[in-house]
Amino acid sequence: MRVGDELPPLQIEITRTLIVAGAIASRDYQDVHHDPESARQKGSPDIFMNILTTNGLVGRYITDHFGPTAALRKVAIRLGAPNHPGDTMVLTGRVEAVDADTAVVRVTGDNGIGRHVTGTVTVTLPARGPA
Repeated sequence: MRVGDELPPLQIEITRTLIVAGAIASRDYQDVHHDPESARQKGSPDIFMNILTTNGLVGRYITDHFGPTAALRKVAIRLGAPNHPGDTMVLTGRVEAVDADTAVVRVTGDNGIGRHVTGTVTVTLPARGPA
């Protein structure tokens, strides 16, 4: 793990089921995350993903790369363009800082209409034993 290391991109298909299931799992029952007509009445073309689902997907991206023993210490994200059903989000990452067994990774996620998420994740890897 070195500053400048690029993580391989991860493509995530944005399905209606993913959006609704993520909202339910995070107990976010706002109608814009499950009711297309309500979302349209509030100015959106369709339902859209909530921030807690995005946060979970960003965490998954990091642990998929660093492995199941990686510990997420901090996830700080900001949303931009919404994730709507039928789109694909592509997450990318780059190691920005390393201090012993801890790294800060800058993560971005883009979809068909723009940048959905930007942020940083602080992750700690367990110390390796003797070889």
